[in-house]
Amino acid sequence: MLHLSPTPVTLWIGIIALILVGVLSFTIWKRSPHRGRTAGLEALRVLATLAVVILLWQPEWRTVIHPDTKPKIAILWDDSKSMTTIDAQLPPVLGTSSEIVSRADWARKALASDLWKPLEAAGANEVETFAFATPDPEQPALSGTDLETPLSELLDNQNNLRAIVLFSDGDYNLGQPPVAAAQKMRLRGVPLFPIPVGSQTRLPDIDLLSVAAPTYGIVGENVQIPFTIRSSLDRQVRTIVRLRDESGRVQTKDIVLSPNSETYDSILWRIEKEGGSTLELSIPVADGELIASNNSRKFTIAGRPEKIRVLIIESLPRWEYRFLRNALSRDPGVELSSLLFHPELGPGGGKDYIQAFPEKLEELAKYDVIFIGDVGIGNDQLTPEQCALIRGLVENQASGVIFMPGPRGHQMSLLDTELSDLIPVILDEDKPKGFSESIAAPLTLTTEGRSSLLTMLGNNEQENPEIWRRLPGFYWHAPVIKAKAGTEVLAVHGNRRGKFGPIPLLVTKPAGNGKALFMGIDSAWRWRRGVEDLYHYRFWGQVARWMSYQRNMASGQRVRLFFNPERPEPGAIVTLNANAFDANGAPLEKGTVAVDLTAPDGRTQRIDLQKNESAWGAFSGRFKVDLPGAWKLRATASGAEDKPLETTLLAQGVEIEKTGQPARPEVLEEMARVSRGRVIQPAQLAELVKEINALPEPRPLESRIPLWSHWGTVAALIVLLGTFWVGRKLNGAF
Repeated sequence: MLHLSPTPVTLWIGIIALILVGVLSFTIWKRSPHRGRTAGLEALRVLATLAVVILLWQPEWRTVIHPDTKPKIAILWDDSKSMTTIDAQLPPVLGTSSEIVSRADWARKALASDLWKPLEAAGANEVETFAFATPDPEQPALSGTDLETPLSELLDNQNNLRAIVLFSDGDYNLGQPPVAAAQKMRLRGVPLFPIPVGSQTRLPDIDLLSVAAPTYGIVGENVQIPFTIRSSLDRQVRTIVRLRDESGRVQTKDIVLSPNSETYDSILWRIEKEGGSTLELSIPVADGELIASNNSRKFTIAGRPEKIRVLIIESLPRWEYRFLRNALSRDPGVELSSLLFHPELGPGGGKDYIQAFPEKLEELAKYDVIFIGDVGIGNDQLTPEQCALIRGLVENQASGVIFMPGPRGHQMSLLDTELSDLIPVILDEDKPKGFSESIAAPLTLTTEGRSSLLTMLGNNEQENPEIWRRLPGFYWHAPVIKAKAGTEVLAVHGNRRGKFGPIPLLVTKPAGNGKALFMGIDSAWRWRRGVEDLYHYRFWGQVARWMSYQRNMASGQRVRLFFNPERPEPGAIVTLNANAFDANGAPLEKGTVAVDLTAPDGRTQRIDLQKNESAWGAFSGRFKVDLPGAWKLRATASGAEDKPLETTLLAQGVEIEKTGQPARPEVLEEMARVSRGRVIQPAQLAELVKEINALPEPRPLESRIPLWSHWGTVAALIVLLGTFWVGRKLNGAF
């Protein structure tokens, strides 16, 4: 039937409009010499007005459906992985009250009991059970719990529901908020009776949450592998983290886990061979821990030989420059170029020296890391244009830049160039030549510095702080006021403080796609005292490799590809960055870069990367990881006849649904309140049957079609008005 919902205002507006249009139509008909056809036209006018007025009164077409079946009681039970958690205590009506079973077994025992028979007595109701959130056997890691969808589908498929009973722990991780389904139930007059299953406290467990290993490491060098462990034990635990490869080689680390908290730490692993290796990080099962399956994680890491191209730019050949140059020139993984702006002798010459700053982009683009010493603008040194090129190289091609000021103070002139934003610290321009010390001052590692790979001078993290305490000190430091926002301070002045706290002297920051590092002392060469090259060579070798890591993730003849994050979880957005080059090695100015993706399940997809506005041949794009496993990437540049760049991105197989998590009865309580039902505690199961039997008969289903917003109504009105307009034209013409 048609149902109108006018307000008092719209009701009188409609009535007055109909009266006025009726009077107008009658007057026009009375005066017309062709009353027959005018009467038809005016009838259309009145009909169109009536249609508009009715639309103003919000008409709805309502259909009432009277069910011809018995009232139905639907019992839904959660079959997700979280229901396998063993923390549910059986009530006396189901078994021994002291017995602890899994949440799923608790629900099965309740469903198999005789509690529901009174509901079906004398044919009063029909009881039917439904399982939901059953894990997919082919992709168990991606299976989760959706509380909203099964409830909404039940409402759509059943027209005579009396009540819904829900066995669940309340944990959901997929779909819309379940309260949306509860709102639909309230409109239908179907109450929800949720029965919370499981404990609200987390099971005693130690969970290895994540391992953020790099995708590759340099053969013969250490890589740092961060990890996160969550302990839900109520006591402190001293344990051992073991890292093992397929050959049986083991690295261990002692850690202390605080009670009911997360611990973030890392372990070092030395890459011994080229190619991929499968590693397993694990922790032993602690006393009282109930879940052992989440105490280990496997991942792969590739070992590769590396040739890092380094450019050192300096003015006077001070001691810091000499020993740094010797260290890098002896490193078999480094290809060194030196540019020395000697104020009296001119550019330096000899092995590994270049005579001028690279003029072409393709010449500069080959460098992975650039060291800028006590060098500035003017006096036959750098130009503002060359500083802009260095910044473009760092930000667009993921190279690294290291600022190493000296007592001549030339780097102060860089503050007026494009390189100013890349310097990680704020310098005191009133003290350009820095500060001298009468006695040797030490560098003190910060909390971040103690765990950073850059400052790891020992074979393990336990001995590293002691090594730094024994290092010879420095006699000069740069005029640093404070570190800039977004930086990471690794080491500070051990004796002096500024108005902002300890003076930061070793600071890093991201710079576009690349990285920047500030070294505020010129005495790292003194670390050789008594140990020769041990710590000095190791430090600068680690710095060079860390600065160039992202740039060398995947390199081909015409395309270089790097991505972030390196090991995404399912559901993460991965940003792809590429640098493309023409046949001459210059950054690609005109052309395209495409990446063909092959998902772990064999699906393929092509992503056309977008070029940025710079002249550095930089391209970027994004895609979403929806499956764990190996994603194969194949990057090609337009017009390239060379072999495409192929690499692999490993998505961590993090399970959406986990065991051992605490139950969430608050979710079920909100759903019951919105649907006008009630939460039934396990001990109240017998009362549930009485409460359902006391419910009224289900209301007949009512279907509503809002005609005032229906497309068919709008189309009919347009046709009616069009017919009236055409009729008026024809009536005036004949």
